[in-house]
Amino acid sequence: MLIDRDRLQERVRELGAAISRDYAGREPLLVGVLRGTAVFLADLLRAIDIHVVVDFIAVSSYGPSTHTSGVVRFLKDLDESIEGRDVILVEDIVDTGLTLRYILRNLRGRKPASLAICALLDKQARRLVDVEIQYKGFDIPDAFVVGYGLDYQQRYRNLPFICVLKPEVYGG
Repeated sequence: MLIDRDRLQERVRELGAAISRDYAGREPLLVGVLRGTAVFLADLLRAIDIHVVVDFIAVSSYGPSTHTSGVVRFLKDLDESIEGRDVILVEDIVDTGLTLRYILRNLRGRKPASLAICALLDKQARRLVDVEIQYKGFDIPDAFVVGYGLDYQQRYRNLPFICVLKPEVYGG
């Protein structure tokens, strides 16, 4: 186990409080990146005490592998317009930064008033692209993690904690 349930919930409450404070008097649009962020985003929403709007995107960059392919494609786009709005992109994990860079370029092209990143996990050891994360949950080591929405081949998302998946499970 890398991060237990209690520590996850405590940190999510802290992130929600920070977003509530920083966006007081505004109504940010939280953009969740499906599917991994669903559990985190649901808890984060409950920890934010200002009005927010929620939308989702889905992208593909991994395929069946455990490593990013470098090729990103949108599977689901936003339903809401983000032009002139304060947008917080909510990610489960930032790894190489390649997928995130692609998403950010796409969203910036839509002219939001502001664009921030809220990421539950930051795996800096694998970073290939610099990205600034305004709201960060945890720094984690270079390990394949599952739980709390993160998966391996659609399994383990429902674990209430984050743990390292044994390499013999995924052939790593």
